[in-house]
Amino acid sequence: MNALIFAGGNVKDYEFIKKYKSFYDIVICADSGALHALKAGLKPDFLIGDMDSIPENVFEYIKKLNTKIIYYPKEKDFTDTELAVEYALSLGVKKAIIVAGIGTRPDHSLANIFLLVKYLNKGLELKVVDEDFEIFLIKDEKEIEGEKGDLLSLVPVTEFAEDIYTEGLYYPLKGETLGFGTSRGISNVFLEKKAKISLKKGILLGIRVHSN
Repeated sequence: MNALIFAGGNVKDYEFIKKYKSFYDIVICADSGALHALKAGLKPDFLIGDMDSIPENVFEYIKKLNTKIIYYPKEKDFTDTELAVEYALSLGVKKAIIVAGIGTRPDHSLANIFLLVKYLNKGLELKVVDEDFEIFLIKDEKEIEGEKGDLLSLVPVTEFAEDIYTEGLYYPLKGETLGFGTSRGISNVFLEKKAKISLKKGILLGIRVHSN
C-alpha cells in the first residue's frame, strides 16, 4: 500500500500532484496539510495532529467528509508530520510521498528530510516532493528518471558513501567516496532522461531539481 502524506509546508501550484494519481492508495494529512489536500482536489482519509494550524473552517468541513481524525496534544514529542508517517507505517504502507514537507521553518524542513533516513530502517520508503524538486534516498543502486538538463545533487547522510558510480550525468563519479558534509556531489546534470547511481557502502540523499 502507498500513501500521499500532506504536511504544512509550501505549495505554489497544485497541478504537479496530478502526476501521482496512480501512485497512492490513501491520503494522510498532518494538521494544516489537509488544506493542501483539499486544494489539490483530494479527500483526506486520515487527519492527524494537534490541530493548532488547520483553519477552523477547513477543520469543520473535514469533519463532514468521513475522514478519520486522530488527535494529539499540542505538547508532544514528535511533529505532526512524523506522527502521520508513523501512522502510515502502522497501516502497512511501504512507500509514501510527502507533499509540502519543505517550508519557511528550516527546523521542520530538515526534520522532514531526515525522516527518510529514519524510516528507511523501518521498511518505509519515503520521498519529499514539490513543484520544483524531489528528495529521496539512494542505497546500493537506484535508477532515477528525469529530464535532460535536470540537476541532481548527491549528499551523504552517513559518515561516508563509498565506491560511488554514476551513469547518465555530466560529471561522472567513478568509484569515489563522499564524506558527510561535503559539497562535492552538488549540482550534477542529467545528460538524458535516466541516471543510474550505485554505491557499495553508505546512504546518499538524492535531490533532483527540475530544469523547467
